[in-house]
Amino acid sequence: MREDSVCASLDDAELQTLHRIGRRRQVARGETVSWAGEEGGACANILSGMFKLSALTADGREQIVGLLYPSDFVGRPYASQTEFTVTALSDAELCVFPRTDFEGALALHASLSRALLHRTLEALDGARRRMLLLGRQSAEERVAGFLLDMAARPGACRASARGPVTFDLPLSRGAMADVLGLTIETVSRHMTRLKAAGTISLPGGRAVTILKAGEMRRIVAAA
Repeated sequence: MREDSVCASLDDAELQTLHRIGRRRQVARGETVSWAGEEGGACANILSGMFKLSALTADGREQIVGLLYPSDFVGRPYASQTEFTVTALSDAELCVFPRTDFEGALALHASLSRALLHRTLEALDGARRRMLLLGRQSAEERVAGFLLDMAARPGACRASARGPVTFDLPLSRGAMADVLGLTIETVSRHMTRLKAAGTISLPGGRAVTILKAGEMRRIVAAA
């Protein structure tokens, strides 16, 4: 986690500063850790689990605008209010820092400020790449790409060293549709087509097994 997180470039003294102000927090699936418009708030590194960023549309509907994974950073230093609601999609663990204390650490350690800026710009670049792909990809390509991305995340497993990858989808198909800019019917239809083609299997619940990863990558590469 340290190699991938905002702490990666910090020395031991700088890490001690964060250790003094941080605390671990267990989060249950479905629990909201911050609400859009909330004042103050905290900052945190995600140690395990997965979260969604969401906002309400003008007519009161929830729109998922992003997903967060282990090593991602949550919160906005120097902001008086939070922009999006952050909710756990699985049981998770955070390393939480009070916002004012974290801002003090940023002022004290330039390397921490640089690391946070680097992660912020990476997240911005990632969001732009997703916008580009969503503008170019067909529904089939979006679904296949999302499943491949989930299969590459921590928590996926293999029955044997070279066997197919199995994982549990952290999202309902409705939420998956929100993320991909599709309807739930379209997501379900393409999941069924991939299953019928023998490209994936759906063992039960939210479990997905990638049977033909090469075929999935071919579908995505068509974009």
